[in-house]
Amino acid sequence: MADPKDPHAEAQRIARLIVADIVEYNREKILEGIANDTLFEVLAKDIETGRKYYEKRVDPLVAGDSNYYELALVDILVKKQAGVRSKIW
Repeated sequence: MADPKDPHAEAQRIARLIVADIVEYNREKILEGIANDTLFEVLAKDIETGRKYYEKRVDPLVAGDSNYYELALVDILVKKQAGVRSKIW
């Protein structure tokens, strides 16, 4: 288990929670975005709001030196939707 005092572990946890919330509250938009290859356009506002919240909550040195938020987007938002029919996969 990750050390709860480790700022990198905390940043990863926060990123994953934010993206999980984006997925939870936007399921229909996600299906539509994947099907039409417009996922990031459809969720642009939510993704940017999440990014701002992430940057506000995470140590600025960690946020500036890592891509945990982007990794969470790929791992939680994209990879977990692999079963959805799409033009891109």
